[in-house]
Amino acid sequence: MTGRTVVLTGASDGIGAAAARRLHEAGDTVVVVGRSPEKTRAVAESLGVASVTADFSRLDDVRDLAAHLLDRYERIDVLANNAGGIFGERQLTVDGHETTFQVNHLAPFLLTALLRDRLIESNARVLNTSSVANTRFAKFDIDDLQLEHGYTENRAYGNAKLANILFTTELHRRYADAGLATAAFHPGVVATNFADGSTTPMRHLYRSIFRFLLISPDQGADTLVWLAQSAPGVDWFPGAYYAKRQIAKANPLAYDTALAAELWTRSEQLVGISSDSTEQH
Repeated sequence: MTGRTVVLTGASDGIGAAAARRLHEAGDTVVVVGRSPEKTRAVAESLGVASVTADFSRLDDVRDLAAHLLDRYERIDVLANNAGGIFGERQLTVDGHETTFQVNHLAPFLLTALLRDRLIESNARVLNTSSVANTRFAKFDIDDLQLEHGYTENRAYGNAKLANILFTTELHRRYADAGLATAAFHPGVVATNFADGSTTPMRHLYRSIFRFLLISPDQGADTLVWLAQSAPGVDWFPGAYYAKRQIAKANPLAYDTALAAELWTRSEQLVGISSDSTEQH
């Protein structure tokens, strides 16, 4: 399957960069999206593909990214919402949201919403990078999405990764009949600089002599690439959560369809859009 347009966020490093390379080699038109101008440009230039810089801690950057993509690309066949991270002490973004929640959930939620019509027209697939942290660390409270109470960086990250799965569930429910296919996945514990901005003990694993226990970015990209290249409804079931190309067991809350619907509604309110229109309030 070649000749498609694939938008990869978080593609300036790690599994995003690895997936960009593999999909480019397969013949796809890849758009590399990253936060660092230098790193994003370097990855794109090494492949000879287009790049866009966007910082997901700024929702205006997400809006600008969506506008650029809609202006430049008549089709978007794959949107890989891969950007994310785990951070240190609780901080608010310029938009007033807890940083982990915004970068990992609200920003990709907004990007997908703003691209919705183009994605549907393209019979696209939306792939959301989650994490096993959704089962290990999440203590999810729909009435405390910003973690004003009981914040830890692990809990914030686990909640955001659970939100990725709930978003996938509700996206599937709303738009599968319109031709949109979606999945969430856990890439594995990958040897990257992923936790550099964190104070969590996990950062020591990424830097220590035990780094050899981690998988490579190319290995971590495998499920993403498989979901991007194989046939939804044939090779994988849309709306599900995957690890190692297999349906995986998520946090029990991930299967709560009412919670998924409520998170969608509250996410719309937080980013200022509505289901009936992608016009911003």
